Amino acid sequence: MAQDKLYRFVFENAQVRGELVQLDESFEAIIANHNYPQPIQRLLGQLMAATSLLTATVKFEGEITVQLQGDGPVSLAVINGTHQQVLRGVARYQGEVPDGTLAEMVGKGYLVITISPKDGERYQGVVGLEGDNLAQVLEGYFANSEQLPTRLWLFAEGQKAAGMMLQVLPAAEDEESQFEHLTTLTDTIKAEELFELGAEDVLHRLFHQEEVRLFEPQPVSFKCTCSRERCESALISLGQDEVEKLVAEHDGALDMDCEYCRKQYRFDSVDVAGIFAGASQGPGCTQ
Repeated sequence: MAQDKLYRFVFENAQVRGELVQLDESFEAIIANHNYPQPIQRLLGQLMAATSLLTATVKFEGEITVQLQGDGPVSLAVINGTHQQVLRGVARYQGEVPDGTLAEMVGKGYLVITISPKDGERYQGVVGLEGDNLAQVLEGYFANSEQLPTRLWLFAEGQKAAGMMLQVLPAAEDEESQFEHLTTLTDTIKAEELFELGAEDVLHRLFHQEEVRLFEPQPVSFKCTCSRERCESALISLGQDEVEKLVAEHDGALDMDCEYCRKQYRFDSVDVAGIFAGASQGPGCTQ
């Protein structure tokens, strides 16, 4: 059953909100055409679920990027998402990737969260990788940056990924005991339940003694923003002499690969001549 939906819910008798995301086809699309080892697939799935959950907590129009970077076997794992829950992502690694803690995979590094609103200033938060897994690192981010008690549960296996988040509402007071009670209930969730059960069934299984209001879901999808036009813009920025030199060095044709979806764009000498002829005629364009 393809799911790919984000659900928001609130507790009627507690100042706590929650989110639940289930990813299937969108996660499969992110790892397709990449021969990622299983540990990286799981990490990207968890990162994708986390990015979807984080995007839903920010009231803005724009993009959010959540990335792990370090000096370990996995040097970079990044997911980019929009307020419309359109996600894409990629990982870079070298050598054998251990199936262990986050520190064993990424090494000494950071979690970087960048929020780029359509209108307004760009914001970036950086935290160290304090914790054995991604959920613990993100919980530390919320504790330090947002000062909101937050818990996350992230899972990925095969071609499925899922996650849940509980968070005390801003300006809520004296919610510690209620929040602890709800997180204790959520700690019993199993990965296979989030993968296979519908959202209503999951919430009933966890919180059947609570009053929970579930809102209409928001679809989650994968979409890469690469295009031939973007590649042409990149070539124009290099300059005609440099591009012609590259084409000659690559047997008359230059191949540009999208790191996210692996789509390939080819430019030969005729293409290059046409690109720079058009650029020279465009308003405000220079070679």
